[in-house]
Amino acid sequence: MLVTGGTGFVGRQIVKSLLARGHAVRMTARPGRVNPSDLVGRIEIVPTLDLFDENEDWWLSRLEGVDAVIHAAWYVEPGLYLDSAENIRCLRGSLRLADAVCRAGVQRFIGVGTCFEYRLPNAAITETSPLGPVTVYAAAKLALYLAARRRFAAAGVDFAWARLFYLYGEGEHPARLFPSLHRRLGAGEQMILSAGDKIRDFLDVEIAGADVAGLIDTGQTGVVNVCSGEPVTLRDAAERIADLYGARHLLSFGAAQVHPRDPQAVAGVCNVAER
Repeated sequence: MLVTGGTGFVGRQIVKSLLARGHAVRMTARPGRVNPSDLVGRIEIVPTLDLFDENEDWWLSRLEGVDAVIHAAWYVEPGLYLDSAENIRCLRGSLRLADAVCRAGVQRFIGVGTCFEYRLPNAAITETSPLGPVTVYAAAKLALYLAARRRFAAAGVDFAWARLFYLYGEGEHPARLFPSLHRRLGAGEQMILSAGDKIRDFLDVEIAGADVAGLIDTGQTGVVNVCSGEPVTLRDAAERIADLYGARHLLSFGAAQVHPRDPQAVAGVCNVAER
């Protein structure tokens, strides 16, 4: 298996699950980004300064002997990625990878997309729900899905597209909601939040990584919603964490500003074949 983005928040969990399933893994990584002690197993590192700058011939040589590709790499700098032009560069680089996959005779390709490809708000998103991205990030992901689907169909490559919902857990950026709640409530500090009425679908990143890796073994194709299938309000989610510290009194709802593009509801219907 060749994995891109294997040192990232989701990619690390994908690699761990692949290794646990007994697969041999070849992984692209920037020099110095991989700690051999925390990704132990049959990993062959393919060094690259920037995989989105690599040409098709570079990919061809790295795809030799590869049965399947899981493409989890993308630009996701917190606070910047949603409307960054870097998304277009990631799209271009990903399309070169797709062309190389077809030329190399790779049997299977799994891409990682986002729930924000769908038209929102929607509290019961299925894999056939209407699409309607409103950010450059989501639009670029959807463009890759649409182009790759046609390209791989013509070349006879099995294709799955894993749309991730709201993930939390190991390796999560400290500024995100759940780590902030744990940090502040654990320290006895007040947490200022929005009204808490928005609906979300949260899933542990370890489960999400296992779901994506599992697509190799199940052979599932098409769009796959990687989500919990359990819609909850942000208030409910925050109160569950607060209860771990006996600190509901430290939650201050309604004071935080909400981004105007933040949808009222984002929750999915899980169609992972095997969990």
